[in-house]
Amino acid sequence: MSEAIKTDVLIVGAGPCGLFAVFELGLLDIKVHLVDILDKVGGQCAELYPEKPIYDIPGIPMITGQGLTESLMEQIKPFNPQFHLNEMVESVEKIGDPGFRVTTDGGKVFECTVLVVAAGGGSFQPKRPPVPGVEAFEGKSVHYAVRKMEDFRGKDILIVGGGDSALDWTLNLNPICKSMTLVHRRDEFRGAPHSVEQMRQLVASGKLDLKIGQITELQGANGQLEGATIKLNDNSISQIKCDAMLPFFGLTMKLGPVANWGLQLENNLIPVDTGTFETNVPGIFAIGDINTYPGKLKLILSGFHEGALMAQKAVKYVYPEKRVVFQYTTSSTNLQKKLGVN
Repeated sequence: MSEAIKTDVLIVGAGPCGLFAVFELGLLDIKVHLVDILDKVGGQCAELYPEKPIYDIPGIPMITGQGLTESLMEQIKPFNPQFHLNEMVESVEKIGDPGFRVTTDGGKVFECTVLVVAAGGGSFQPKRPPVPGVEAFEGKSVHYAVRKMEDFRGKDILIVGGGDSALDWTLNLNPICKSMTLVHRRDEFRGAPHSVEQMRQLVASGKLDLKIGQITELQGANGQLEGATIKLNDNSISQIKCDAMLPFFGLTMKLGPVANWGLQLENNLIPVDTGTFETNVPGIFAIGDINTYPGKLKLILSGFHEGALMAQKAVKYVYPEKRVVFQYTTSSTNLQKKLGVN
């Protein structure tokens, strides 16, 4: 177990609500770390609809999911939040009143005074490929995310998929692997055109073997992959050698380990107090789509409101002896100084 990272607040989820919560907490001099299972910030906005227009952000007639994410990141820059991506929170242990020890699947340990769950509908989890017996290799030679590129150096890599993730890792891992095979069910790719072009250049130069078909069987023992059988679109069979497989079949939303954190649940959502957005566990808050209360609307603007009220209660836990006077950014020179406003 690694040495604990200490912070005032740990936010689980780096979507728009989690990002705006950083702003509200930062105005109150509260240090924040954020954990997200995705490999980038922005949550559903960045992962599911980065280019899809959003029309109901107050004061902004239209903005894309990616544009909103970028604006929020610019807004919270003065507070220097620390991000831990590709990490899923597995356990939450109470160590204070309040105080929590939080452990991720990547082995990181956090100790925080306040925990904020801003995980949307839960955690995005990778879809398992429809290959018999793939479970036996997961975690050892079948990986749904790349945590450390060095782990793949000198390996015979099999990448499956046709979207941005599959193409990005094809391009990034190609220089360090021993060999690489990319498998997709058709010779059309959903990724960025520039990435598709670079991938085809690797094929033309002999640095990448592109197979159009589907994986039907995996070979290996004791969790270690040795090869795979591919049924090509012309119905022929191809056998390839591989000792690492990266399937990118998209993501699905699941409540995940949140269900085991000791929080009261209601239809897979977390009930909260509407004055503070605190859960049944003092010091743990839930904002955004993952919470529920009478009249709840699953809107980004609602999550922003929830983050603002959450911060007003969180500061009482982080600075119990401090008298907090509510201030407006429009008139407070103190807040403007924190934001770097001249």
